Amino acid sequence: MQSARKNFGQNAEMIELMKDLVAISSPYFQEAEVMRYAHGWLKEQGFDPLFHKYSESKVFKYDGENVVCTAAGQSAGPTVCLNGHLDTVTLTKGWSRDPYAGLIEDDRMYGLGALDMKSGCCAMMLAMRNFVKKNPKFSGRIILTLVSDEEGPFGLGTNALIEDGTLEGVDCSIVTEPSAGFTKQDFPTLALGARGSFVYQVEFFGKAAHAAMPEDGINAAVDAGKFLGALKRITPREDPLLGGGRVCPISMEADGGACSVPEYAKVTVQRHIVTGDEVEAVLGEVRELLDSLNLKSRYKLGLRDYPSEPTRLYQPYTVPRENPHAAAMIESMRQVCGREPNYGYLATIGDFNYLGTRLGGAPALLVGAAGENIHQSDEFVLLSSISGLIEVLEDFLVRTLVR
Repeated sequence: MQSARKNFGQNAEMIELMKDLVAISSPYFQEAEVMRYAHGWLKEQGFDPLFHKYSESKVFKYDGENVVCTAAGQSAGPTVCLNGHLDTVTLTKGWSRDPYAGLIEDDRMYGLGALDMKSGCCAMMLAMRNFVKKNPKFSGRIILTLVSDEEGPFGLGTNALIEDGTLEGVDCSIVTEPSAGFTKQDFPTLALGARGSFVYQVEFFGKAAHAAMPEDGINAAVDAGKFLGALKRITPREDPLLGGGRVCPISMEADGGACSVPEYAKVTVQRHIVTGDEVEAVLGEVRELLDSLNLKSRYKLGLRDYPSEPTRLYQPYTVPRENPHAAAMIESMRQVCGREPNYGYLATIGDFNYLGTRLGGAPALLVGAAGENIHQSDEFVLLSSISGLIEVLEDFLVRTLVR
C-alpha cells in the first residue's frame, strides 16, 4: 500500500501532533484527556473552541463531551462540518510495538487509533488552521467537531450534536474516517456512502427442571441454538453499490446454574442493511424463521434498548458523484494528488451514517488516510497519506468557501 505521491513528505508539525494524540489513551467512554488536549491545541492556534457536553441516561448513564470549533467567514455561504472521533477501541492483545509511542518506521506510524482515526482528526485540525490563516476573507462557516463515543454502540457524541441542533444548517459533512484503510485501497480514496445497521434480540422462555431429568423442562438454550443454526437461511438483500447485507450473532446468554435446565436464553444479532431495507420487514423475516422451527420455548423478538428514537438504527446511504460537494472533493483529489481518486463504499457503520441521513439531505463524504490493521494489534497509518489529506481538505475548503 502506497500513498499517491511520495513527495507529500512527513511534516514535522503533523508528526508532533500525531504523536501527542496517539500517546493519550482514549477508549470510548474515557475521552476526557484527549478532549482537553484537542481543546488546548485549537486555543493555541487562535480559535475559540467549546466543550460540548451531553448526557445519556436511558442506557448507559454516561456523561460525555465533544470539542466543537467554529470558524465563521465574512459573508454568507455554505456550512461545512468537519467530523472525526478521538476515541478508540479498547487495546487488543498481540502488539509487537508500544501502542502509545507513535513509533515511526519509514512512512508508517504505529499506534492505537493512529489510523482509526486520530490521523483524520490531526489532518482536519491542521487543514482548518491552515485554511483560515491563508484565507481570512472567506464565505460561510466551518464547524470542526471532534467527538467522543464513535466506537461505542450508538455514536453518542455525534448524535448529541445533531439532537441539540449544533449542526443545524450544515450543507455538507466531511468525515475523515480512513476511507483508504477501510476499503484497502491507496490514497486518495473517496467513499460515497455506507451500509447501515441495527441490533435485535430474541429472548427464549422455557421451563426449569433438574439437569438429570431434562425431559421435565423446556431448555431455552437448546431453542436458542436451533435459532442460531437456522440464521444462515436468511438471505439479506443486495444493493448494486453497497453490496449485500449481513447477519451476525454477537452474543448468547443462557445459564442453568449448577444442575438445572436453563429456563431463559437470549441471542443478540447485528444486522447490516442496505438501502431499501426496513426494520419491520427484516424483523418479519426473523419472526417467520422462528415460527418455522417448532420451538418448545416461547420467544420475544425486538430491538435492543437504544438511547433515543434516531439511534435505533444506522441508516444506509449513498451519495452520487454528481453531487456538487462530491464533485468538488473529486476535483480537489485530482488537483492535489495528480490522478483520479479511488472510489468505494464502507461496509462498516459510524457517525457518517447519522450525518449522511439526518441533516436534511446534506451529503456526508468520507475521505481519510491509508494504513492497515484497523481494530487490530500493530495498527499503523501512512504518514504521507495524512500530509496528502491535509492538502486535499484545504483545497476543498477553498473550492467551497472562497468566492
